[in-house]
Amino acid sequence: MRNAKLSAAVAALLLAAAGLASAVPARARWRTATPDELRRVIPARAPVIKENIETEFRTASGVTDGRGRFIAGVVMITAGYSAEGKYSHFFLTQAPLRVGELELPAGQYVFGYTRASDDSIRVSFYRAATGDPVGDVEARRSTRKGTGVRSLLINPPAGGRANIQIGRFLLEYRVAE
Repeated sequence: MRNAKLSAAVAALLLAAAGLASAVPARARWRTATPDELRRVIPARAPVIKENIETEFRTASGVTDGRGRFIAGVVMITAGYSAEGKYSHFFLTQAPLRVGELELPAGQYVFGYTRASDDSIRVSFYRAATGDPVGDVEARRSTRKGTGVRSLLINPPAGGRANIQIGRFLLEYRVAE
C-alpha cells in the first residue's frame, strides 16, 4: 500500500514536471543550413534599391533554427551596378540580431567593408530596399589557426554567441530572442 502511494506521488510529480517543461518554449538550436535550404532563401538576384543584382551562390552561407528562420548571406556581383564599391554582400536575417554594437531587426540588408587597420575592417550595413545606412561595426582579424579565408561564412550560435567570417576577419553576433 505504501509503495502504491509513493508510486502515485512520483507519477504525479513527473506528469506535473512534464507539463511545466512543455509550457516553456524551447530555445532555438541553430545549425548550418544545407545548400537546398539556402537556395530557398538566397535570391538569384538580390533586390537592392531599384536594381536586382546577381548573387554568386557558391559563396552563400547561412544558419537555420530548424523552425523556418534563417540568417544567411551571399556575395553580390556588383560590377556595372550603382552598388559597385559600396556594397559587396547581400544579408538577410529572419531573427533580430545584435552584430557587434549594432541592432539589426529581422529583414534584408546589404553590406560593404573598408580596411580600418591591419587588424580590422569597418563593415557598413544598409537596408537593401532603400540603401539607407543602418550602422557600422568593426570586424577583427581572426587569430584562430586553420580557419582559412572565406568570402563569407556564417557560423551557428553556440551558447548565444556566433560569428560571421568575411575574408580573414570575424564579426561577432548574437541572436536577440
